[in-house]
Amino acid sequence: MNTDHSTTPSPALSVNASPELLDLSLRGIIDLRTTPEIMNRLEQLPQPLPGLIRADLSGVTRMDDCGALVILQLRRMAEKNGCDLKMLGTPGHVRELLDFLRLDDPPQSVGSKRAKPDFMTRFGIKTLDVTNQAVTHVSFVGEVTVTLLSLLRHPDRLRLGDTVLYMQRVGVDALPIVGLISFLLGLIMAFMSAVQLQQFGANIYVASLVALAMVRELGPIMTAILVAGRSGSAFAAEIGTMKVSEEVDALITMGFKPAMFLVAPKIIASVLVVPLLAMYSNLFAIAGGLLIGVTTLDLTVNAYMAQTMSTLSIFDINWGLFKSAIFAVLIATVGCFKGYQVRGGAASVGQATTSAVVTGIFLVILVDSILAVILRYWRP
Repeated sequence: MNTDHSTTPSPALSVNASPELLDLSLRGIIDLRTTPEIMNRLEQLPQPLPGLIRADLSGVTRMDDCGALVILQLRRMAEKNGCDLKMLGTPGHVRELLDFLRLDDPPQSVGSKRAKPDFMTRFGIKTLDVTNQAVTHVSFVGEVTVTLLSLLRHPDRLRLGDTVLYMQRVGVDALPIVGLISFLLGLIMAFMSAVQLQQFGANIYVASLVALAMVRELGPIMTAILVAGRSGSAFAAEIGTMKVSEEVDALITMGFKPAMFLVAPKIIASVLVVPLLAMYSNLFAIAGGLLIGVTTLDLTVNAYMAQTMSTLSIFDINWGLFKSAIFAVLIATVGCFKGYQVRGGAASVGQATTSAVVTGIFLVILVDSILAVILRYWRP
């Protein structure tokens, strides 16, 4: 026999409880006015609850965000007491609200056991996930490519103010850290190579080693790694935060193309300033090697710089600049793409930022390895 545990009449909630079932019926308008009373009545229900909570929503004529707190409270009650929650007769408008708030999936009871998928099921799920990711990647790259090509025909569409701002953030703001790390890197390379070259009286070739290694390889790649850590993560966090706050959707609603509005200025700014940062890095690394050469190897400034200039060629400098431009495109594109993938809240933004840095550095090293092989078999 069902017993009614309600003590006061409620215009929106009726409760019938038995040892096996807690039957709730919601009706009318569930909003800011009626929600507090419903929440109070739910908190006053005798504990422990039965093994099944059944909520009938067929009588709900309207529910707002505040009214959705009732559903959230029911989920929490079910999880706390280890019982099942079933919602019956959910109207379409309520279902849309719960789907938007991600409250449409009832929680699993503590006592219930979900069957673990077998190997083939897990393999299929992972394959579908990888396929969807690949399709998303290709779609994003295609959209960005079309956007950049359209700027060649209509350069006035580029947001020049934003581009200059990102040039400052990516390039000018990175000068101190790039200069310091490059100077120390050149100093370390010169010091360690001098230990070996001094045995053969080849101190002068320290200048050649530092210059060639920095201009061809270490200058571009170290600059790219620093830019990925600073700017790639910033791009992902900025766009990810806009996704969470639905600003990207607002841009689409107002007729703006997010790729043109958000992505193109970042990529163009990165391509313009990262090669200059690499040149700046090379100069500081050579200065670090020069310090060791003058103070430790008894070389003169003129001798060290003359050996550096005779070692480097125009091709070496252009090759380093070319690689830096490619790295800039990779870092900016990956950062923006990871920002677009953000779903949920702040935790997802943090995950996207971390993923942008890791993926950017991985792609930089991968492409650098491919270019090193190409350079080995093709040299003018």
